[in-house]
Amino acid sequence: MSRPHTAFKLGLMALAMFGFGFSLVPLYGVFCEVAGLQRAGVVQAAAGMPTSASDRTVTVKFDATVQAGLPWAFEPALARRTVRLGEATEVSYRVRNLTSRTITAQAVPSVTPWQATEHFSKIECFCFERQTLQGSEARDMPLRFIVDPNLPEGIDSLTVTYAFMGLPE
Repeated sequence: MSRPHTAFKLGLMALAMFGFGFSLVPLYGVFCEVAGLQRAGVVQAAAGMPTSASDRTVTVKFDATVQAGLPWAFEPALARRTVRLGEATEVSYRVRNLTSRTITAQAVPSVTPWQATEHFSKIECFCFERQTLQGSEARDMPLRFIVDPNLPEGIDSLTVTYAFMGLPE
């Protein structure tokens, strides 16, 4: 096999892997909708939750990551917060575009331990929509959530992680 032919195949493979990486965010959205996971329609889930807060508290830790190659700075305003189960809580994350060009990305959430995932309801979240930042723009983005009073006993801490993934322009 000739070298140009091999280089062409390797280039196609690299392009396919790059395209697959960018398609993960929309595919995640489709997966969440099909599987009935909390992504779209989370407001309705939270609306059906009990309105009274529990005396029990849990520590919620906040984490933020950015896909390799996405030139954004992204961090939670605070590292952790103790919340009462059943009580609406609001925190914020800060994001900044480190370039002079406009970039669009979407945050993909996860909750650990996995047993707490169905008990963490996002009422308002920047992860519901794509975020477009102009060059050098910075923005504070709110996260409003409720931890269900039915959180299993023994879970006294959970971590909410958002990973920003770049989207094709």
